[in-house]
Amino acid sequence: METDLLAELRALRHRVPHLAGGLVASVDGLLIAHDTHGTEPTGLAALTAAALGLAQRLADNTGQGDFRESLVRGEHGYVATYAAGSACVLTVLAHPDVNVGRLHLEARRSAERIGVLLEDSLGPKEVG
Repeated sequence: METDLLAELRALRHRVPHLAGGLVASVDGLLIAHDTHGTEPTGLAALTAAALGLAQRLADNTGQGDFRESLVRGEHGYVATYAAGSACVLTVLAHPDVNVGRLHLEARRSAERIGVLLEDSLGPKEVG
């Protein structure tokens, strides 16, 4: 499964110019796969979980429903996080000159594929 996740992360970086890297993490901050350079992935996964908790509360408390994505714009670029199934997230890092519309389009598609890969790896669920 990790090979498929890495392939998806690399394909996303190939499809989006100025994308610096990305990772897949569980909602509680466990690093699952990463394609990051110059950023410590375990710490980023933990920070993603903390930010996700706040984003989920914000969406819920304002009546916006379940978390789908968040975008942080910093002086030197972007950090975007997307829901990838019910238990994981895709976080990507991008340079300031990234096309944000393209980033959202491609990352949303990748997050959906990652969610399917993760659900498939868990196998069939028992009905009980």
